[in-house]
Amino acid sequence: MSTQPKQDAVRSDSKPAGQASFWQLFAYPFRIFFMSLAVVALVVVPLWVGVVTGAFSLPLALPGVFWHQHEMIFGFLSAAIAGFLLTAVCVWTQTERTHGIRLLMLWLVWLGGRLLLLLGADLPDWLVHGVNLAFLPLVMLDAGWRVWHARQHRQLMLLVVLGLLWVMQVGFVIRLEQVFIHGALVMSLALISIVGGRITPAFTISWLRQRGGDADAVQIRPRLDKLVLATMVALLVAVVLELVLVAGVLAAIGALLTLVRLAGWKGWLARQEPLLWILHLSILWVPVALALLAGVKLLDWPATAWAHAAGTGAIGSLILGVIARVSLGHSGRPMVLPGGMVLAFVLIQAAALIRVLTALEILPWAGGVHLSTVLWIIAYGIFAVRYFKVLASPRADGRPG
Repeated sequence: MSTQPKQDAVRSDSKPAGQASFWQLFAYPFRIFFMSLAVVALVVVPLWVGVVTGAFSLPLALPGVFWHQHEMIFGFLSAAIAGFLLTAVCVWTQTERTHGIRLLMLWLVWLGGRLLLLLGADLPDWLVHGVNLAFLPLVMLDAGWRVWHARQHRQLMLLVVLGLLWVMQVGFVIRLEQVFIHGALVMSLALISIVGGRITPAFTISWLRQRGGDADAVQIRPRLDKLVLATMVALLVAVVLELVLVAGVLAAIGALLTLVRLAGWKGWLARQEPLLWILHLSILWVPVALALLAGVKLLDWPATAWAHAAGTGAIGSLILGVIARVSLGHSGRPMVLPGGMVLAFVLIQAAALIRVLTALEILPWAGGVHLSTVLWIIAYGIFAVRYFKVLASPRADGRPG
């Protein structure tokens, strides 16, 4: 996210000043958490493939499939949430950013959770789960304090959905049941709907206005936004209570509503701007995932297809698009993608498509899993290489952060 859409118009060949350093990563939440989630993306997925194919074993604190599911949502996605929310809320509320030692301590809680789950097979559950369950409440506390004091009640729903996501994490680590992972995915799609609904049409309108396009064609419908969110929350309840028919119907309704909402944003009008079309295309995976979930509940389709449409498609590709944008805007750099990032956007979409087709048994399992993993690694590898200096260097405009 960039908090100021007008930055889309900035085009410059100026070179950022300053040397990269490890401590610069703790100057603003987006820096350390975006770099960390890229590392998780590059490590967790290939490790999981190695474990599931029997290439090696790891001293995991959770059974293999549960470890993979937990880390992709509460490791990978949670880092994105922390980097985005704790950066954005400082701008929304005009409060001092979380940085320095305070940010380091928060990051160490997140990192400790990753290491304990990866290597903690012989450690007590209270330690492993206690550290992991502490992270999201700390993020919500930081953001919630700012929102409360700024009296920005509009932001509270974002925190409510984030709280429901945490409740799903609690249920999952205590009971190790798939229903809580499915609930977490639904809440992840709800977060995408909230954040995507704020930034995607707004940035599209701004970009079109700057270029003399038809900005008035982009439709933002607050009532539809609220209806989508209400449907997601109702779907969460139906999924957790295992109301199969109700969940299927709500998923189908949610798919239709989100598709209508996305169509109103007229993403095709911004097809020339990669920083915009990646947002529209990624959010398109939300109705796809919901439609596949409806198929699982009502037509007995393969259960993992919707999860990978949500995880690799909606979550994985939107995170890549958002962090590519935020990292530029909040480091004082022009909104010009570094070389290779358009390819990364294409590859992450291909990885999602191949993984879903594999789950639907249209592609062979081994070949599909390995190919989608390679594409995923290349996509996030490009980000890690091209953005390390952006994230680890001082702002190009000399401002703090």
